[in-house]
Amino acid sequence: MSNFHINQTFEQVIHIQNQGLQASKDLDKLICHKKIHLSEGAATIRTRKFMSNRLLCRKQMIVDVLHPGKATVPKTEVREKLARMYKTTPDVIFCFGFKTKFGGGKTSGFALVYDSLDFAKKFEPKYRLARHGLYEKKKQGRKQRKERKNRQKKVRGTKKAKVGTGKKVT
Repeated sequence: MSNFHINQTFEQVIHIQNQGLQASKDLDKLICHKKIHLSEGAATIRTRKFMSNRLLCRKQMIVDVLHPGKATVPKTEVREKLARMYKTTPDVIFCFGFKTKFGGGKTSGFALVYDSLDFAKKFEPKYRLARHGLYEKKKQGRKQRKERKNRQKKVRGTKKAKVGTGKKVT
């Protein structure tokens, strides 16, 4: 009784339940198989509140992802589908702020589609660029950061940017 098919009748399932513990394990396999079978539908992506932002060289919108009976769709898939919708490449699309509604089945978030990768690098925050692998944060020790901060306090205006991580001169 280890091989079950989806098309079993209700009477057969009741008969399996009456056979005991081993049959209940087989029943769990049957039920899990049904769940996997039901969740094979594709996710639907809809956009709303679309706005073309010429100042920042991008299109921005709210994205609704409908995925009934399926787990939350990865952002990489959302980026690829939006790239097909807006006839561009996935590397200029930045998706963020996704929240799944209670009960599942619907997720809403925000998406930005830049005109080119150069504009994306110019206007996007560094942390979002780092998520895409377009920016590498330089590793600096805590002590060095504190020393630089205290050196910057001693100068005014634009000279603060020119203060380096200088060494002590003896």
